[in-house]
Amino acid sequence: MKVCIAGLGAFGQKHLDAIAAIDGVAVSSVVGGRSLAQAQAVAARFGVPHVTLDLNESLARNDVDAVILCSPTQVHAAQAIACLNAKKPVQIEIPMADNLHDARKIVALQQQVGVVAMAGHTRRYNPGHQWIRRRILSGELTLQHLDVQTFFFRRSNINAAGEPRSWTDHLLWHHACHTVDLFQYQTGQTASRVHAMQGPPHPDLGIAMDMSIQLQVSSGALCSLTLSFNNDGPQGTFFRYICDNGTYIARYDELVDGHGRPVDLSGVDVSMNGIELQDREFFEAIQAGREPRSGVAGVLSAYETLDRLERSLA
Repeated sequence: MKVCIAGLGAFGQKHLDAIAAIDGVAVSSVVGGRSLAQAQAVAARFGVPHVTLDLNESLARNDVDAVILCSPTQVHAAQAIACLNAKKPVQIEIPMADNLHDARKIVALQQQVGVVAMAGHTRRYNPGHQWIRRRILSGELTLQHLDVQTFFFRRSNINAAGEPRSWTDHLLWHHACHTVDLFQYQTGQTASRVHAMQGPPHPDLGIAMDMSIQLQVSSGALCSLTLSFNNDGPQGTFFRYICDNGTYIARYDELVDGHGRPVDLSGVDVSMNGIELQDREFFEAIQAGREPRSGVAGVLSAYETLDRLERSLA
């Protein structure tokens, strides 16, 4: 399978690393952002033969079977629609859109054209979250409270690699999307009650730098999410699962219990890399002609909840 990667920032390069570990898949084209020289340098490092700044050029190529979009959030929906119209299976990095209207347009078009379209909701694939999910489904654990902290120190437009960004990130539609989807996925329920508050906007970036979100599902389980671009300390997201039969803390591909003791995840999946597992699911769904674990229709309820949260902020 020949794949195009559109967007060569920190996450685009994570996907390039992940695909290098997957047999039978190769990256045949990359689409850069504003700098052709930067895109050519990344392509040379990963041995990719075709480089462009125009996604449509890649979509027209016979050696592009599928596309992974790692571009700025604000263009995800338009690029996903272009891929679907070209009948190319597409994986859209989280979030698939920054508003509910566009998310619904992607789902409607995917159902119309019938090709695989998947959102990059990585938390569904991280081994630690998979370990928890299996025990929830078996009845061994019942989630009572998911307490989550998403912390960055971001006073300017830089990415996870510390490089300049051409776009502005968003706490609700990007970072909260991970937790909203994960909470509803793990409980198997859509939030029945939602509430959000945010701090003052940054004078230059124009976005809220701090946010607090509360969710509850019909079973009574709670989710408390704290987000900040003002936190001077370790970056990333920490998920504390408080259950009836134990507490577990997940961070990316790691899991410890409530006392900090590591949980053995070696047998959970074929890799310990959540991005690689996400990409494997995308390629396997294409080959099998099936719905992926985070197909766009399957994650739409998260975007509906985000829309409700946004309206509660207003």
